[in-house]
Amino acid sequence: MDSLDLLLHPVRLRIVHAMSGGRTRTTSDLCARLPDVPKTTVYRHVGLLAEAGVLEVASEQRVHGAVERHYRLRSERAEIGADAAASMTLDDHRQGFAAAMAVLLAEFSAYLDQEGADPTADSVGYRQGTLWLSPGEIAELIGAVRDVIGPMAQNRPAPGRRPHLLSMIFFPTGEPPFAR
Repeated sequence: MDSLDLLLHPVRLRIVHAMSGGRTRTTSDLCARLPDVPKTTVYRHVGLLAEAGVLEVASEQRVHGAVERHYRLRSERAEIGADAAASMTLDDHRQGFAAAMAVLLAEFSAYLDQEGADPTADSVGYRQGTLWLSPGEIAELIGAVRDVIGPMAQNRPAPGRRPHLLSMIFFPTGEPPFAR
């Protein structure tokens, strides 16, 4: 299975998100983290991610006669590289976008289903707006976003921190305007 097929799947994307930040988790931990996904499905997708090298076994221990594996995410294997992205077809992009939207919906629903969920106190946001940008301004915007978010993306779990899912969607919405 190539990296596009592997990573452009809603359940596998959710597992990758759940494993971020250097955490180690068992498949049972992931089942608890994704209660809306059947356990057999979680086990199958963990197996696929491990087989592909996206997840690696961090440790093993015997529990009631069975071997329990603690997995760790290999971040460098959990992304679609520039070459793979450049080779994506329009249908690949459609599939990737659908997977990303399915993950957002599932994760937001799981958040709202938590006891004590408080979107206002948690600074939840889902705003949309239109920006009129030239190609140079697009490059400037992308650079500025990388400068701001890049250092924060390196944060690890620590007291007082909790994971936040950030999803940026950026695409042109219409025909290029006529020249004046």
